[in-house]
Amino acid sequence: MSGVCAGAPMQPVIAVDANGADLGPGEVAAGAALAAERGAKVLLFGPAEEIGTPGLGVEVVDAPVSIAKSADPARAARATPDASIVQAARAVAQGRADALVCAGGTGAALAAGLFNIKRAKGIHRPALALPLPVPGHTVTLLDVGANSEARREHLVQFAFMGAALVGSVFEVARPRVALLSNGVERERGSALVQEAHAELLARSTGAPFEFVGNVEGGDVLAGAAEVIVTDGFTGNIALKLIEGVSSTVLGAVRQAAGGSPRSKLGGALLLPSLRAFRDQIDPEGQGGAYLLGLRSLGVVPHGKFSSRGFAEAILRAQRGAQEQLADRTHAALQAAGALRSVPAGEAEPAFERSASGPDASLRTE
Repeated sequence: MSGVCAGAPMQPVIAVDANGADLGPGEVAAGAALAAERGAKVLLFGPAEEIGTPGLGVEVVDAPVSIAKSADPARAARATPDASIVQAARAVAQGRADALVCAGGTGAALAAGLFNIKRAKGIHRPALALPLPVPGHTVTLLDVGANSEARREHLVQFAFMGAALVGSVFEVARPRVALLSNGVERERGSALVQEAHAELLARSTGAPFEFVGNVEGGDVLAGAAEVIVTDGFTGNIALKLIEGVSSTVLGAVRQAAGGSPRSKLGGALLLPSLRAFRDQIDPEGQGGAYLLGLRSLGVVPHGKFSSRGFAEAILRAQRGAQEQLADRTHAALQAAGALRSVPAGEAEPAFERSASGPDASLRTE
């Protein structure tokens, strides 16, 4: 896929859907150019007229059709083979690219991934896992939007997936895993949380992680666990709340620092530290969420990102492809006995759209 010398390791190619971003395909193209300057190879799908010529390391495939805002992403992905996200996912499935980055809707990315790249064997449902920008420690939250509805076995598998991801990416040998609930007591939470709690407790002996039980919303950023598991509906709300609070607090600090002459002087003294703190908690610096559970890695950045955030998403996908993150995560799940067993001769589950709305997940069983 790339022009390398014989015997040299192949450079991963990242398929990127440029459609659906809040700031337009040109912003994604600018991010692809920034990533290419740092060594990435990008296959960029989107409207060539708007994208222009991003530069060396970026190959543009003219794909103006977008299904990013479709109310029924499953139907749109099946009925629109020329859509940019479908073409990008197909490039990964065909081996022309090694990982997928989608700048548009999560539903479209998940649908295109499921229909083309396919689920990895034994996976109930893919999940979006996001390492949160928390100073001082690592916290990965999943699911943050791929599955608005879930069952006990899905949350259990998410726990193993999150632990495998944290072990591979952050080299945490035995991460702590918790369930997000409205109380730390075992009896608290919805029926789903209680059922998942009981099964994780039963399976914690010999598991590649330490199950620490339930945590509340206030514990998510406090270092109570390296992996926090929930359904995609709750996880997405928690994520958006965290992002909103971070943005509001930083805005309030800037406003306070620019008030009186005394506060301006104090703000000037604090400016280097504030900039470092801002960079630490900036979602764009993280590049987006890992889409786990497919046969190849996906990364889903926020649609409102600037070119810098899209560049980080592409570089995150590149690193994941180089490190064979999808294969390593799947191998860890297999070693832990956390994969769904499919009896010989049984057909793969049919795809169906979740009843929870257009941004909800595609159910795979």
